[in-house]
Amino acid sequence: MQKVYLDNAATTQVRASVIEKMQQALADCYGNPSSTHSFGRSAKTAIEKTRKIIAKYLNAHPSEIIFTSGGTEADNMILRCAVRDLGVKTIITSKIEHHAVLHTVEELEKEYGIAVHYVELDTYGNPKLDHLEQLLQKDETKKLVSLMHVNNEIGNITPIAIVADLCKKHHALFHSDTVQSLGHLPFDVQEIKADFLTAAAHKFHGPKGIGFAFVRRNSGLKPLLFGGSQERGFRAGTEAFHNIVGLEEAFVCAYENLQEERDQVLALKKYFIENLKLALPEVEYNGHSGDLEKSTYTLVNARLPFDQQKSLMLLFQLDMKGIACSKGSACQSGSDLGSHVLTQILSVEEMKKPSIRFSFSKYTTKEELDYVINELKLFAEN
Repeated sequence: MQKVYLDNAATTQVRASVIEKMQQALADCYGNPSSTHSFGRSAKTAIEKTRKIIAKYLNAHPSEIIFTSGGTEADNMILRCAVRDLGVKTIITSKIEHHAVLHTVEELEKEYGIAVHYVELDTYGNPKLDHLEQLLQKDETKKLVSLMHVNNEIGNITPIAIVADLCKKHHALFHSDTVQSLGHLPFDVQEIKADFLTAAAHKFHGPKGIGFAFVRRNSGLKPLLFGGSQERGFRAGTEAFHNIVGLEEAFVCAYENLQEERDQVLALKKYFIENLKLALPEVEYNGHSGDLEKSTYTLVNARLPFDQQKSLMLLFQLDMKGIACSKGSACQSGSDLGSHVLTQILSVEEMKKPSIRFSFSKYTTKEELDYVINELKLFAEN
């Protein structure tokens, strides 16, 4: 049976060079980075080198990069600390954010009694910027806006440079979940005036369990975890040195090969969109995912012309054929509630059709896409 992996928005295959660097780190550099002897110093030096490299690519200062266990921890840390430490009384977000943001905001509402407002969305799932500005002007409370850069289910790209400028204009803080964009799109924090960003290595061919937060200097945030003085006292706990080394290699490879790999994957997305439409003329693409200009090049969210009975068997049938894809965020796996993103932009009738997210990487081939399209066509005909 052929095996085809089209769930790269959930996680990506680790690059061979990343594995090699991590194995070397595990074997040869096992000292605790907080120890003062040579074993510890060599590990600490490598961690600071990684911090400087990431900062260079983002045009940030090294002190603004804080290593975390991934995007979820980074989102939680930023949102919780902003309310606790910075006097934030109002959070403005959208109903199609990742649950690492949505559930955190819900808990903060219960714990601290903050006000939460949701930006209205257009029919494609884009936040309405005029409504955002209305919310920013609503009252005089200290506000934080949290809007993701690239939606992990429908691939829409939010113009966060404009959002950041709106926030600055109205003296609000701005946090963006950039887990689906960092490593895939160029980023300059001097041009995009966000206060906080988040990243996860496993979204750009790095290891799981490691990511980072960008926290602009002099933000006023205080630690969420207490213990040792790691991460300049901002995040206690012995650093996952081997993962940080893997993060560095994946990040450098992503940006050194960005244009070449972006062109390659974009061509695959275009091919998939066009040929799936030929095989299943009634297919529709959710959000802006079928638009090569307005969505990320890494995914397509297709609404397939199958009835409810066929819909129930679709993912199972694809899995039986060796095809890995998803109904939406991997974090919702096993939930019967359906996609919280699609329920915000699709009608009740449209929700009856199965929507599948197909996400691509540099390892995806045209032959694999042909196989997937053919299997979908056969499924429709049987």
